Amino acid sequence: MEVRKQELTRYILPLREGGSLPALAEADDGFRYAVKLKGAGHGTKSLVSEFLGGLIAKALKLRVPETVLLTLSPLFGITEPDYEVQQLLRKSEGLNVGLHFLDRAMTFDPSVNRIDPLSASKIVWFDAFIQNIDRSRQNPNMMLWHNDLWLIDHGSSFYFHHTDKDVETAARDPFPYVKSHVLLPYAGKIEEADKLMRQAITPRTLNKIVDLLPDSWLEEESYKGKTQAEIKDEYKKFLTMRLADTRPFVEQIKAEHVRLTGGKTL
Repeated sequence: MEVRKQELTRYILPLREGGSLPALAEADDGFRYAVKLKGAGHGTKSLVSEFLGGLIAKALKLRVPETVLLTLSPLFGITEPDYEVQQLLRKSEGLNVGLHFLDRAMTFDPSVNRIDPLSASKIVWFDAFIQNIDRSRQNPNMMLWHNDLWLIDHGSSFYFHHTDKDVETAARDPFPYVKSHVLLPYAGKIEEADKLMRQAITPRTLNKIVDLLPDSWLEEESYKGKTQAEIKDEYKKFLTMRLADTRPFVEQIKAEHVRLTGGKTL
């Protein structure tokens, strides 16, 4: 498993739809990216979430834009006139994360666009697994591109790393936020999805993904003086424990689905 590393060459515009003010930019490979900037919001922890979420989704065979490491130089975007954006760019010099930009993609709306119960269940399972709280009806973070469903924006995942919970407690979290998941009403095959998703990924793959995290993102004071190796070990422990016992969040999904639908498959 590899992640490409490119240099940002041209700032295009801010993507103001996102709360963290990502940027649309071009890199030295000629492609355009939605760039998540380390100077925004929750800092590098948001990049960690985006990076891990995107690579885990890919390993699970879910459609996600390619995740790329993007270096932002001191001169990048220097002509941007917006003071807020300019300050954000300057705080984000160094390594950031980019997602291949899905040109002319449309936001997925389950009330208009159909999704089968197994596909919906897989996505709900995935979001519960990585603790992604940001896939609601108000902000589905799913796009239709070339008639396929693509998942974007996983920067609000792994919310345990913003808390004082120990890793073992966090790994057993049933993920109560699933009650707000946009696809929950359609996730009528969660038992089947659980079996398939656990077969699709291994602890070894999860550990390899965590090992790809750039060390420079793991130097925040909020990590409380832990070494990069210790921090990576915590993410590995969280993911492998969560995969070993999916029952807490699978049972939560089933209960919330019944609450919403009366047990019917929509």
